[in-house]
Amino acid sequence: MLRNIALAAALILAGGGDALAQAYPNKPMRLIIGFAPGGAADTVARSLGESLGRVLGQPVVIENRAGAGSSIAATHVAKSAPDGYTLLIASPASISVNPALNPKLNYRPSDLLPITKVSSSPLLIVVNPATGITSVKELITAAKKAPGTLNYATSGVGSAPHFGAALFSQVTGTDMMHVPYKGGGPAVVSVVAGDTQLTFGTPPSVLPMVRAGRLRALAVTSRERSPLMPEVPGMTEAGVPAYNIAFWYGLFVPAATPPDIVKKLFEATKIAAQRPEFKAALASEGTEVVLSRSPDDFAAFLSEDAKFWVRLARESGATAD
Repeated sequence: MLRNIALAAALILAGGGDALAQAYPNKPMRLIIGFAPGGAADTVARSLGESLGRVLGQPVVIENRAGAGSSIAATHVAKSAPDGYTLLIASPASISVNPALNPKLNYRPSDLLPITKVSSSPLLIVVNPATGITSVKELITAAKKAPGTLNYATSGVGSAPHFGAALFSQVTGTDMMHVPYKGGGPAVVSVVAGDTQLTFGTPPSVLPMVRAGRLRALAVTSRERSPLMPEVPGMTEAGVPAYNIAFWYGLFVPAATPPDIVKKLFEATKIAAQRPEFKAALASEGTEVVLSRSPDDFAAFLSEDAKFWVRLARESGATAD
């Protein structure tokens, strides 16, 4: 009798994970962004949240927690309950760069479990038209003529725009002044206002101003032209073929999230990201939908990708905010 009861209990426990996954989600979810509204992370997250909510049948509430180069958001998610209801949209800044720059962070990359890469894109080098700079060659000439006088705005120390500019300076032998903000939106506003002169911006954050004539696009940071922005030259055409950098956004959850929920989130994201309206929303902002084959595939990618960003962080001499 006791043996039969014990066996029944074991079977119930073994099936607990499946039952949890079947019931999940049964309430609204939160998707946390580490930057202020108006930048690339915000654009990708809001488009994904809407599409993901439709697939899962629950609202996905977007929450901006800007500051400390996106570390505030990453810490919040890392410390959240591992129940699948608190998600993080993150870039290399949260996963690779910030831990390399600041060993005193309140989270480690291992505290966040990768679900899938969501998007990939080159940056755009843009200037305020009042600078009179019309090409990458002219930018290099101006930067070398007066070292340290051109100010470039970014979404924070350790962000893709920051390291896009740092790598550019390394490759071209130029010296420009870094002015960090709490997000791509405020950084772009500063360039439009003339408070700073240029940015290596994410396409969603700068393309609207380029199309409105408020900013001038000099090049994309891929070697060749992007099919999503065919009117803008690539770096080979711009005269700097040794320069090439792109950034990504991916989806993460707290590390102890049950495997069945991780699987369900991956499958739901795969469906959500293939929805025509999601692809169209990102394509209109110069961003490509790029999904991982599995959470393990994304984890393997992150392991290799971190080497590039950590090396760039160290070579740039960047320090934490």
